[in-house]
Amino acid sequence: MHSSPREYCGVFGVHAADEDAARVAFYGLYALQHRGQESAGIVTADGHELHSYLGMGLVSQVFDEEDLRHLRGHIAIGHNRYSTTGSSRLKNAQPFRVSGPNGEIALGHNGNLVNAETLRADMEEEGHEFTTTTDSEVMARILAFAPGHSWSQRFAHMMRRVQGAYSLVVLTPDALFAVRDPLGVRPLCLGRLNGGWVVASESCAFDHLGASFLREVDPGEIIQITARGVRSFRPLESNRSAFCVFEYIYFARPDSVIRSKLLYPVRMAMGARLAREYPIDADVVMGVPDSAIAAAIGYSQESGIPFVEGLGKNRYVGRTFIMPDQRIREVGVQLKFNPLPEILRGKSVVVVDDSIVRGTTTPRVVEMLRRAGAREVHMRITAPPITHPCFFGVDMAARWELIAAQKTVPEIREHIDADSLGYLSLDGLVEAIGLPGDTLCLACFTGDYPLPVPLQMDKLALEPPAAARDRHDFEWVESVPIPFSS
Repeated sequence: MHSSPREYCGVFGVHAADEDAARVAFYGLYALQHRGQESAGIVTADGHELHSYLGMGLVSQVFDEEDLRHLRGHIAIGHNRYSTTGSSRLKNAQPFRVSGPNGEIALGHNGNLVNAETLRADMEEEGHEFTTTTDSEVMARILAFAPGHSWSQRFAHMMRRVQGAYSLVVLTPDALFAVRDPLGVRPLCLGRLNGGWVVASESCAFDHLGASFLREVDPGEIIQITARGVRSFRPLESNRSAFCVFEYIYFARPDSVIRSKLLYPVRMAMGARLAREYPIDADVVMGVPDSAIAAAIGYSQESGIPFVEGLGKNRYVGRTFIMPDQRIREVGVQLKFNPLPEILRGKSVVVVDDSIVRGTTTPRVVEMLRRAGAREVHMRITAPPITHPCFFGVDMAARWELIAAQKTVPEIREHIDADSLGYLSLDGLVEAIGLPGDTLCLACFTGDYPLPVPLQMDKLALEPPAAARDRHDFEWVESVPIPFSS
């Protein structure tokens, strides 16, 4: 949404002898379109060689019938991309195809490595030539050139070298692999389809295909799917879990199941907890479409304040935050939402939203509601204040851009021109999710990262570039170092 964090990517894979794998992958990516809208790609395998087609834009814009007919084979992987590292260009679209001593592979990646630059520099000294600017190609090249007589040994080599977040789909001419990092930061799940197998970032993709959801891929697990069946192995010890809490708050679709919990009631529980933590005497409750609707309903049910739809949404405008240009993103708020004056006029309104990141566009939503006649606007946010950047696959903005790292809650309330502002507490968020806090990555709220962040990444997050420092569109204050756990 307007000021929400940007992820991401969506990954999908299928191994099914009796299916048109490319078409299955197309519909799987279509269901995961919310996870990335900059590019899409599919690579198929027919037992002997790989075939690929990639393009910029939405899944429906990239592929047509002719493209799918040329993607032969019974195995396929697909990828939707939002750029977290590397620019938004076709050469950075995934899945990547790389040839090496282990043959040709294709790889699709959701996440972000914290040691990619170091790995890249080391590999360039060894003679590797990179064609893209992404950390995903680093992983693909490590795997394609990894030592070992088996794929389990090669994946173990790769996983020992890379650090960070990665959920992967990997394709060889005769096998599909699903891989999740030892912390399990990003989601990945396994399902069955008419005697075949499917993997996806979210279980909602299975529902659209008529596939059955079996389970999540465990942190640190590698699942290998071939004509002989399915094999699972875990080359590294996984001592703790650090699943991204924003999958619960915002990223994943509400009809997805994560850790045996359907997200819709989890988000309702967040809204209910907000109502208990920040009650207000108001006329109506509304949510900012679409991610905050479930939380707004939870707030309404807990508070007894009627729920209304106060903002209409143009369903043909994509998630505006996906566009990298800030000016376009801000204009996109006006294109995306339209207030309903007949519902809002003269009313005291509770507005539930998922997050405030930069604080650049939330004021525009408040202003929009006031112009529509709202007498009072009370903002309620289902995430605690975001005070630290993410280094694990979410473009959360640098710390100098995060409004909660620069301003107090009363100052943010004044900045967005709301009559009141309430953020869900960290304890309240964890309670609503219903899982131990030490199994979640909460670093964007606490600064306690599950892995050490390299110094150069830490510095870039703390300080604005010189050109931005010279502008006057933000308030510059000296930041303190970001703490992180070992």
